[in-house]
Amino acid sequence: MRVAILGGGIGGLALALSLHRHGIACDVYEAVPEVREIGVGITLLPHAMREITALGLQAQIEAEGIENLESVFFNRWGQFIYREPRGRHAGYELPEIGLPRGKLHRVLYQAVLDRLGAAAVHLDRRCVGVDQDEHGVTLRLQTSAGAPVTAEQAEIAVACDGVNSAVRRQFYPDEQLAFAGINTWRGVTVHPPILTGRSYLRIGSIGTGKMVIYPIVDNVDGQGRQLVNWVAEIQRPGSQMNDWNRAGAPDDFIDLFADWRYDWLDVPALIRGAAQIFEYPMVDRDPVPRWTFGRVTLLGDAAHPMYPRGSNGSAQALIDARVLATELAAGGGPAGLARYEAQRLAPTARIVETNRSVPPDFINIRADELSGGKPFPGTIDDLISQEELRRISDEYKRIAGFALEPGTGGK
Repeated sequence: MRVAILGGGIGGLALALSLHRHGIACDVYEAVPEVREIGVGITLLPHAMREITALGLQAQIEAEGIENLESVFFNRWGQFIYREPRGRHAGYELPEIGLPRGKLHRVLYQAVLDRLGAAAVHLDRRCVGVDQDEHGVTLRLQTSAGAPVTAEQAEIAVACDGVNSAVRRQFYPDEQLAFAGINTWRGVTVHPPILTGRSYLRIGSIGTGKMVIYPIVDNVDGQGRQLVNWVAEIQRPGSQMNDWNRAGAPDDFIDLFADWRYDWLDVPALIRGAAQIFEYPMVDRDPVPRWTFGRVTLLGDAAHPMYPRGSNGSAQALIDARVLATELAAGGGPAGLARYEAQRLAPTARIVETNRSVPPDFINIRADELSGGKPFPGTIDDLISQEELRRISDEYKRIAGFALEPGTGGK
């Protein structure tokens, strides 16, 4: 069997490594002509690290990032809402790691080159469509500039080409991105450690402005400062969707955070300190009834694009890769694709829906509801118990697939 992997992102590269472990030949077709370290931060939760560890890359990933100690929630006035330990500090066998997305991609890419050989990776090859018969799949390819190139053949094709997947569009031509008026801006800033220097922060709520902040590189300047990743979000009904291809500007959104100055963090200064800001719309797609069409299937964001909440998009792509490789190794070609879909379609659909309605920062939303959108007198315990907040957090972990069961270490 030879498998064509259409897209060399996190999911595609993980699939290549997983197939290689099972002795299944594959080729990766990636649209960019040169692989570079790009993007801002990413968090790998314990269930993502489980997949990374199975690929033999745990030590490399840990060396590239920062292990989170805790997750802490505040309202937009800087009042404490909830805190919980994370990763190993919460009893998992594996850590929760924040790191630059480009570093994660580079580690996976280098592992593919080392294990499969450079001949298995085909850059500047964008798949624009597939044709198939009972014997195999034909890939219609172009360069990044749009010039057609010689078609390639495979027995199985897996679309790992992201939220705007050309292969998914072939099977769902009328589908639209789902945009609910939420726009985001992302940046990284060299900054002194915030709180513990290992803290993952969620401040505010989506209706009035929200920040997600966490460190991704320690001692970046030799003076103890860190590279801190941040994401600003706001939902404005009727707003126009941000452009993936345009750089963001602080003046587009900083007014939301103008008075977010606490004794432990100056949010406007954090934003102004970024060397570069990227703007993105927060989009997903409605779950679809099937991913597999004969010898072709979808994986990762091509299969189940979800809001980037809860650090779960990369985790689900990594799990997809392991499950699909296992099922293809079990035999049957197209039958293996069907078994993969049967295992993964329903759980990921639940996560898509949960990320829309009850994401991890629902804790902040609930606190705002209970306080009437105002600063609360006293402490949060006067409005809601820490036990109830913990139940909200644990329910998300259960749906997302990384609940810590007693005695399991998060396996």
